[in-house]
Amino acid sequence: MLILGIDPGTAVTGYGVVRTGAQPVLVECGVIRTRPDRPLPARLKDISDGVRELLARHRPDAMAVEDVFYARNVRTTIVLGHARGVILLAGADAGVEIHEYPPAEIKKAITGAGNATKTQVQFMITKLLRLKSAPQPADAADGVAAALTCAMRQALTHALAARTATLATRSAR
Repeated sequence: MLILGIDPGTAVTGYGVVRTGAQPVLVECGVIRTRPDRPLPARLKDISDGVRELLARHRPDAMAVEDVFYARNVRTTIVLGHARGVILLAGADAGVEIHEYPPAEIKKAITGAGNATKTQVQFMITKLLRLKSAPQPADAADGVAAALTCAMRQALTHALAARTATLATRSAR
């Protein structure tokens, strides 16, 4: 299974593409940057175009998007919501299964603690993917973390389904 993870932002949107299997593998990661001197609609178009290009190039089975966090500045939260909206629309248009995870859930899945620091998340990503160094910049690492969270949740869901099926088969005998 191929998963595209996205860390939304209007200035920098991080992404990571992870292939699942016995050992997850990082396929690609990076950022989509927008120019701060451009109006918001133009920046949102740049984000949408960048995500659509990633979806077309990798054809992932699923997309994991970090959910909205509530910033102290209400305007920041609203603008981030706009960025998430164009990202979710791009995924929906591509017919990709979309999963959304709050930041604390991503941190908990990767490090075991919902209040982990960015440094701790980056450290664990290097360990989980057997990398020599953490993906850079930090926004790219956050996109990878979203993809890994989805991979772990999918693996758990499949394992539980298999276990339930096995128990049902045994009890039917």
